[in-house]
Parts: sequence; C-alpha cells; structure tokens
Amino acid sequence: MAVYLDNSATTKPCPEAVAAVNKMLTENYGNPSSLHGLGIEAMKAVSAARQAIADKLGCEKEEIFFTSGATEANNLALFGAASAMKRKGNRIVTTAIEHESVLQAIDELERQGFEVIRLMPDEKGFISISDLRDAIDEKTVLVSMMYINNEVGSVLPVEKIRKIVSLKNSPALIHTDCVQAFGKIDVRPKKLGADLISITAHKIHGPKGCGALYVKKGTKINPRTFGGEQEKRLRPGTEAAPLIAGFGAAVEALPDFKEQSKKAEELNLYAIERLAALDGVIINSGENASPYIINAYIPSFMRSQTVLQWLYSSHGICVSNGSACAKGKKSHVLSAMRLNDEIIDKSIRISFSRENTKDDVDALCSALKELIEKYPK
Repeated sequence: MAVYLDNSATTKPCPEAVAAVNKMLTENYGNPSSLHGLGIEAMKAVSAARQAIADKLGCEKEEIFFTSGATEANNLALFGAASAMKRKGNRIVTTAIEHESVLQAIDELERQGFEVIRLMPDEKGFISISDLRDAIDEKTVLVSMMYINNEVGSVLPVEKIRKIVSLKNSPALIHTDCVQAFGKIDVRPKKLGADLISITAHKIHGPKGCGALYVKKGTKINPRTFGGEQEKRLRPGTEAAPLIAGFGAAVEALPDFKEQSKKAEELNLYAIERLAALDGVIINSGENASPYIINAYIPSFMRSQTVLQWLYSSHGICVSNGSACAKGKKSHVLSAMRLNDEIIDKSIRISFSRENTKDDVDALCSALKELIEKYPK
C-alpha cells in the first residue's frame, strides 16, 4: 500500500463523497434542469451541496457558482473581472508565485493590454505588505493573490488587500485562490474582504472535476461561456450533479478546523525534525508556512523528478517536485524565491492530509536516508 504524501496535488476521496457520487450516478441520475421527479431530486442534491459550501464559507448559497474545478474558477474570476472592470482602469496586481491557472490567465490579460504588476516573494515565499501597498493605485482594477502557496506553503497577506484598496481609492476587485486553504483553515470571504474566491473539491477529499467560485453579492463579472440558464448564466451548461454532490458530502465530512490544525501542526513539526536530521537536507518552506506543505532540498546526484520516481518504485512513497499542473517543469515558485539552480532542481514537496500519520513520515525519512547514502551528490 502506497504512503501517500502528495495531498496538495489531490486527496483520496472520502467514503461520504464516494457514496454521494455513486448514488447520483446510479439512482438520482436526472438532469438538474429537468422538471420531472428525477430532475427535481437531482437539483435538490445540487442545492444541498451549494448550501453546504456556503455554510462553510459563511456566505449565502446564491454566491456560490459551480465550475469544473479551480482552473476554470480562476479563469472565470480573472477574465470575468477584467472584462467587467476595464473601463475603470488597466492595472492588475498579482504575485509571481500563483498557480499556473492564474499566471497564464494573467499573461493573456497582459497580452490584451492590461498593465500587470507581479510581486516577488522573499527567499521563503512570503510577499511583502509594503510591496503590495506600493503596487496598488487608483487605476488598479483587479488584485489576485492566493491564500496559501501550493508549493512551499507560504501564507500570503490576503487579509490586508481590502484595507489597502480602500486607502488607495482603488476600484479593484479582489480575487483569492483558496484551493490550498479551504477545508484546512477557516476561510471566510467577509473576513478576507474578497469579492471572488476559488475552491475545488479534490483537495478536500472530494471528486476531481468539480470546483466553485464565490462571487460576492453585488459583484459583477462577465461570463466566459454561453448557452444555458444554469448557474445564473455565469457558468452555463448541465451541472455535474454527481461531482457536485460529492463536493458537498466532502465539505460536510470536514473535521473541526481547530482539532485538524493541531494535528497537522504536530505532524509538520515532527516531519521537519526528522528531515532536518538527514545530512544535507534543507527546508525551503518558512516557519510560518501552512503545516500541510513542506518543500525540501534533497542532497543527491538525482534531480527531483528522479527522486520521486525512485521513492515510489523502491518504497511506494508518493511525493511531488512541485505543482502537478506544471507536469515536471522547473518550479516557477522556487525560481521566484531566487534559490539557486541546485536547490530548485533537487527539491521535493511533501504535502499532508488529515489521514497522514507519523508512520508515513518515518517511512519517507528512512527512504530518503537510504537514497542520500546510496546516491550522494
């Protein structure tokens, strides 16, 4: 059985989510837009999932719009906001360490004529509040900043954005990619001051292929697709009712945040102690990073891609060398942190879920000790 430590890429679906998906596929399989009994029951399941997510976010269910995942949610937020706001200014502020779905979307907006300010992190992946303050002006129409970085776990100052936007008399809409935060910490749009928040099911033990975008009541963004009345025409198309039901079930199965965070912090400290005891290992993640993510340099002649393949083939251990969406490309996050090429090329990401234990950490560290001794630099 594999030791699974790649939970920032995806999580194992929980039994509740699997049961909900299966029921919708085999029993409650009507189209949610159909007006007969099966369709109405399917729509009830979609509505219940929407309510579960809204309750967890502390918002109204009418503010939740389902998508095919966080990539679509991010694209809808960014292109929709930029299109709706373009008459008020042309500056977009983001960071150099966002997920690829934000980076590439904003690259395209830059090609369309928007001025883009990309804030650079420090050597631990944190973003300076003073840099954020300097970047936002009265012509800024969009600020997009992730809550927790998916490669090194740094927590970004998203709670400061609203105050700065107000002080600068900026019309900017605020978007936050909360994919690595939702389900692990208490994400509240009102507390964050966010207009748009992206989340996804498969990072919280739900099914792949389903995400959601929170759109603050009264916030106008333009749709990206057309052809139906679903999701108030903001994201038309037949709802993926089985996946949505699985998303809702996964949300309802989430444990208490405080209890879960305490266990994650204990596991994180244990893992860092074990890793730091290995000769030559360097922890790239900062002290105040999310306890669910550890990025570490492994001193071997192997590059990170080969290290993770060796860990799986030799010991059945799953880790990653960065974002799964990057598919093995050199980490843009570690590069933005200005780490040297040796560290960038030989670092791995270890990411936990509520199912991981100290035994998993022990298995990983024992395997890494063997690798370092067998295949030194």
